[in-house]
Amino acid sequence: MTITAPAYGSDHSGLVCGYLFGRGHQPLPIETDAAREWLGQPGHHEGEFLWLHFNLANTASEKWLKEHCTLAEEFYESLHEGQRSTRIEMADNALIAVINDVVHDFSFDPSDIASLWLSVDRQLVISARRQPLKAIEGLRQAVRGGEPIRSPVELLTHLLRDQADALVKIVRDAIGRVDGIEDNLLAGKLKRRRANLGALRRVLVRLRRLLAPEPAALFRLLQRPPGWVADDDREELRQATEEFAVVLNDMASLQERIKLLQEEIAAQVNESNNQSLYVLTIVTVLALPINIIAGLLGMNVGGVPMAGDPMGFWVVAGIVAAFTAVAGWLVYRKQQDQE
Repeated sequence: MTITAPAYGSDHSGLVCGYLFGRGHQPLPIETDAAREWLGQPGHHEGEFLWLHFNLANTASEKWLKEHCTLAEEFYESLHEGQRSTRIEMADNALIAVINDVVHDFSFDPSDIASLWLSVDRQLVISARRQPLKAIEGLRQAVRGGEPIRSPVELLTHLLRDQADALVKIVRDAIGRVDGIEDNLLAGKLKRRRANLGALRRVLVRLRRLLAPEPAALFRLLQRPPGWVADDDREELRQATEEFAVVLNDMASLQERIKLLQEEIAAQVNESNNQSLYVLTIVTVLALPINIIAGLLGMNVGGVPMAGDPMGFWVVAGIVAAFTAVAGWLVYRKQQDQE
């Protein structure tokens, strides 16, 4: 009986896909054995670089990387960190990036956000994730389709722009949901919309906190990039981060809009509660005379007036009606004064 180890969408070494750039107009798909052979060669042609994408859910991935790739220790340390905001920094003349992305079929659940780790140097790009993510899959499809990419930094820039595009779609979907809630609010159909807005706002806050690049690390990188990064690549990276900042500003505006809607809904709920309490108070005031008189006449003591009078009931009813009318008139006057 042969037992097959789970592949987790990758080969035995954890490789999901690999591409070799610089040997023609189209990137060449490459498998584990060919990648190991390429990495073992002492020198490579100028402009040639390799991209390997790994699935960390396969435990063989990290072992293979340590055996066949010379990566900065900061890269391996970042693999075991908790979830942090997106950052790109330099270590051992290479770029180490931690990019938070959303999974496929994102449903505005905080658990649908996961991290992607990258190591980028002059001739080798390593990317690794634990579950399928939208932006890296978009980059993979673009490379598979033959989109020309001339440098490792351009590959990273393409990934950032794919992530920004995915975030734009999320913001558009969120705006559609907020528009629907706002329409229901204007139509007077509150129901559970306040809770829906709260959940949506919490997810957007988490997305913005995790997806926003750390300004300090990015500023240091753009000011002092590695020597092998060309000026064109640095400018492309700067533009990609600026585009990302625009999307984050749109998300911040949407959060402010949700906050205003929450305040409007809270004001309507408070007004409805106050109106209910006001009606209850009026009913209590109008019922006060009959309750007092009924309590007095219902005491089992001697000397109850009109106990033997055949017209006693109607006399007491008249007294109650008179007091109730006076109480109702006082409530009416007070309401008129307030208006």
